[in-house]
Amino acid sequence: MSQMPWYCPGCAGEQPFEQFHTGAGRCPDSPDGHCPEWACCACGTALIVGFLPQEDPLRDHAPRRPGRAA
Repeated sequence: MSQMPWYCPGCAGEQPFEQFHTGAGRCPDSPDGHCPEWACCACGTALIVGFLPQEDPLRDHAPRRPGRAA
């Protein structure tokens, strides 16, 4: 497992954090292999570091027209 020191809000100080999904294809939340989930080794507080990919929103409504109030 990878470790990185970060500020932990649960411990109120810098602690080592571990990344649990450390291989390409192992993280169920990130198909590209870069897992954003890290957990404090001391208290277990979890952090999401970086951005998760988002799906395209459903487009059920009419497109908005610029300059008009919705």
